[in-house]
Amino acid sequence: METKQCLECGEKIVGRIDKKFCTDYCRNSYNNKVNTESKNLIRNTNNRLRKNFKILSELNISGKTKVTRTKLFDKGFDFHFFTSIYKTKTGNVYFYVYDQGYLALENDYFLLIRRE
Repeated sequence: METKQCLECGEKIVGRIDKKFCTDYCRNSYNNKVNTESKNLIRNTNNRLRKNFKILSELNISGKTKVTRTKLFDKGFDFHFFTSIYKTKTGNVYFYVYDQGYLALENDYFLLIRRE
């Protein structure tokens, strides 16, 4: 009969035939190592979305505001992170971070809106 080894520490496994780890500690340690990269990507993306949402919310108190690109950049807004895109029949493209949206206007201005 073949003896199985723990995927984390290499110790001999005793117990069920489908068991992969010798202890809960080894199982948790192994899974934390495997998932670290994807968890960091998700955490960093969520942090950027949260920051963008906060910036839009602070600048758009009335629900419809006009601001410059410079003002958004100065606050740390990152145009690469948004949650959805809405294209109107007239061809205008709104980018949304949850319910806060922005539309590029002429001369580096942006219209900030809040979806109801």
